[in-house]
Amino acid sequence: MKLVGRKMSRRISIAVALPLFFLGSSEAKSTPANTLRELYTALGECVKVPGGLPGSEITVVFSLKRDGSLLGRPRISHAKLLGDSSAQRAFVGNVLAAFDKCLPLSITERLGGAVAGRPMSFRVVSHPRETDT
Repeated sequence: MKLVGRKMSRRISIAVALPLFFLGSSEAKSTPANTLRELYTALGECVKVPGGLPGSEITVVFSLKRDGSLLGRPRISHAKLLGDSSAQRAFVGNVLAAFDKCLPLSITERLGGAVAGRPMSFRVVSHPRETDT
């Protein structure tokens, strides 16, 4: 009887998981991150800095609560900023605004317990645009 129950359980799991595999990107993003790789992937897909300064980079250090929301204030631990001071301020503001827009992240209870209160860092690099030749 237990063997039949396990087979039935596997069929149900596959039946539930299979539609998730074929979902579009917007529906697939709603699944909570369960690993650090998934967390950073979700954050990387969300943090897009429009109109960045090519060659500029910022590393943001932050901590999350168990529910994926921000704990305290993020801080910049490294910055390499190019351009004039107003462009630099705009780049930093855009990065922090994009970062703020992406939180809270959807994470599982297990991952939330693992990352809660621990400092993490996230690097944002503005790559030069490729030109047509």
